[in-house]
Amino acid sequence: MSSALLPNPIEPPNRWQDLLAGLSIAGLLLPEAVAYSGIAALAPQAGVIALFAGLLCYGLFGTSRFAIVSATSSSAAVLAAATATLANGDPQLRSTLAFGLVLVTGAFFLLAGLFKLGSVTSFIAKPVLRGFAFGLALTIILKQVASVVGVHLTDANLVRFLPQLLEQLPQWNWAAAGVGAVALALLWLFARFRHLPGGLLVVVIGIAAGQWLGLPAYGVKLIGVIDLSLEVPKLPILPFADWLRLGELAFAMVMILYAESYGSISAYALKHGDHVTSSRDLLALGACNLLSGLFHGMPAGAGYSATSANEAAGATSRLAGIVAALVVLVIVLTVLPYIALTPEPILAAIVIHALGRGLSLQPLGRYFIWRRDRLLVICAVGAVLVLGVLDGLLVAVAISVLLMLKQMSAADIQILGRIDGGHDFVDLQHHPTAQSVPGVLIVRPGEALFFANVERILGGALRLVRHSQEPVHSVILSLEESPDLDGTSIEALQAFFVRVHQEGKRLTLARLKDSAQTALAALPEVEANAVVLSGLSVDGAVQQALKLNA
Repeated sequence: MSSALLPNPIEPPNRWQDLLAGLSIAGLLLPEAVAYSGIAALAPQAGVIALFAGLLCYGLFGTSRFAIVSATSSSAAVLAAATATLANGDPQLRSTLAFGLVLVTGAFFLLAGLFKLGSVTSFIAKPVLRGFAFGLALTIILKQVASVVGVHLTDANLVRFLPQLLEQLPQWNWAAAGVGAVALALLWLFARFRHLPGGLLVVVIGIAAGQWLGLPAYGVKLIGVIDLSLEVPKLPILPFADWLRLGELAFAMVMILYAESYGSISAYALKHGDHVTSSRDLLALGACNLLSGLFHGMPAGAGYSATSANEAAGATSRLAGIVAALVVLVIVLTVLPYIALTPEPILAAIVIHALGRGLSLQPLGRYFIWRRDRLLVICAVGAVLVLGVLDGLLVAVAISVLLMLKQMSAADIQILGRIDGGHDFVDLQHHPTAQSVPGVLIVRPGEALFFANVERILGGALRLVRHSQEPVHSVILSLEESPDLDGTSIEALQAFFVRVHQEGKRLTLARLKDSAQTALAALPEVEANAVVLSGLSVDGAVQQALKLNA
């Protein structure tokens, strides 16, 4: 996330609008928090604790006016998959591992903020992220359907558990399915009204209908007691090997939470011309997760559905999130025993409704229209559906890393020529009207030089020098794409200087950044082979080369 996306326009906060927005989104956030606890296989209070921690910490330390930090469906699903793998069926160990994972995630966020790694941690490609989100939404929705109708699934991926769901169709609890369907219809209806807390209204209607109709007698389960008696914060007691494993999983958790949060924060910052600071937001997310983990809560991030609901409700500052936290606190202190009477299909409907927009094919379809990254989208969706949530996430991250490395390691090198007789130099292959400078070969790498591509790029440049169709007395290597050079690149350039000199050519390095020029200036091969190190433009380097050869 860039430190400042756009200058912040003068738009004073409206306290009255923030109050209304906080009241509105509180009705959405509380049911979602309880519902996401179920996805994570944790007690209902885990999501509520994450909600309080996220709203308060981000409201105090964050930079986005609209971001709502709380438990998210994606982090809940990843948490459930990770702890199920490590706990081997022990529910107490699974709970301990979950809180340990949240704490390590918070620590990683803090480290990323302290080292200002905002731009580094947002490397998951958008097509991969959207494909993962689509597959995850489909997986969670079908698992919620299975939970509502009373089907026990033994497999972790969609390809295997979808047949199980259909095979047990005669054993479905149709009363619970009916409750979920009615709740979905009401949520869809209430969503048409901007300031109406549809989620909270559906919960209230569900509690009343459950008691009036005696739904538990028809096999419709209730969520049960929500125990918010906070314990003294303490670290989970786990073996060192488990902490190491949690560190590996926390890296993936940070990636998905930050990618999701970055998307929400940056989208609305760009929309409203706001100033946001990535390092500060990373620190705020770290504080949210550390506080949540200490009190046995879930991971917290800026989910898109809650953030968009906050903006749609008319929020003008982070005060709306603080108001929502206070409203949720009042609800918890006054009517918490009644919330325990909520039928589980109601919560499942809230989750399905929240994730419904994630099933839109429009964001994925654009990549097929553009004929770009289609394979990435398909791989990301397939990874989640076939491998399950956790392995699918790791594969999605791996795909992004490989994509980045492939792009960076490309050995593309361009030959430049002067365009329209002016001072600009462009790629001769794409601009046939451009003219090469007699006696001067100008080459430019298409990517920054680093250990994975430097040997191939400089080898290609040397072949161009040796096999030039016209006589060449000077070679100009433009390094405008390389802000700095690693050790491998410096070593490769040392050898390149010698070989170009052996070919009888004068070498000039143009568009050198200060850090790269400082590193190269200390090399004895520069003076020994009469290499010119220059921060001049390509045009300036050409003029200099022509004068030296005159």
